[in-house]
Amino acid sequence: MSKLTAKTALVTGSDSGIGQATAIQFAQEGANVVIVYHTDQQGAETTRQAVEAAGQRALVVQADVSDAQQAEQLFKRAVLEFGTVDILVNNAGVSGAHKPVVEMTPAEFEHTIRTDLFGPFYLARLFAQHRKQQGGKGKIINVTSIHEEVVSPGTADYCAAKGGLRNLTRTLALELAEDGINVNNLAPGMILTPMNQKALDDPAYRKQGEEKIPMKRAGQPAEIAKLALFLASADSDYVTGSTYVMDGGFMRMVAQGA
Repeated sequence: MSKLTAKTALVTGSDSGIGQATAIQFAQEGANVVIVYHTDQQGAETTRQAVEAAGQRALVVQADVSDAQQAEQLFKRAVLEFGTVDILVNNAGVSGAHKPVVEMTPAEFEHTIRTDLFGPFYLARLFAQHRKQQGGKGKIINVTSIHEEVVSPGTADYCAAKGGLRNLTRTLALELAEDGINVNNLAPGMILTPMNQKALDDPAYRKQGEEKIPMKRAGQPAEIAKLALFLASADSDYVTGSTYVMDGGFMRMVAQGA
C-alpha cells in the first residue's frame, strides 16, 4: 500500500519548485491534492496533469494566502471537494524586498511577513480547527529556509518571516500534540527552483554558490519532496516540533574560521 492512500493534501505554492514536486510525490503515494497557486496558472495546470497521471484527484485553486479571507475560502473549497484535509504543506512564499532595513518600506516588510508567516498561520489555524472537529490526527509541514538561522544584510524581512515560522511550528507542535497532529518544518538551502532563478540561468553564479556547500552542489525540489513525504506519512507519527535542514551541509560551514 502507498504511504498516503486515501489522504488529501493541501499544498500551497504547488505551481512550481518544491511545492510542485511535493504535490506530485504525494499523488504518487496515493493522495488527492489541492493545488494552490497565486499567479502561475500554467504551472498549476502542469501539477494537476501530473497528479491525475498518478491516478489521483486534483483541485486547483487560485489564492493569495496572505489574505485571511482568501485562505479561509481556499480551505472551505478543499473540504467541500474532498470532505476533509489530512495534510497541510505551507510552502508558498516570497523572497523579500532585498533591501537594507533603512531603505525598506513598511509596506515591503509587511508584504513578506504576511505571505511567508501570516499565510501559514491562517491555514494552520484552519487546519487545526478542522482536524480537531474530525477527532484529531493530521500533519502540518511548514517550509522555512536555512535563513530561519542564517542571516545576511538585505534579508531582514525574509529572515524574520522564516524565523517566525520556525517558532510558530514549534509552538503549534506543543499545542496540537495531544490531538495527534504532527507539526514540523523543512529548512532547505540552495534548491534549484524559480525562487533561485539566477542560479538556474547563470552557471557561473550557481557554481559560486555551490562552492560554499560541502557537497558542492545545489539541491533538487524532488529531494525536498521525499523528506516531505516522510513527514506527511505514518512513518513520522512520533516526530513533532522538529526542523529538518536539507542544505548539503552548508550550515555546518557557516561558523568555520570564526
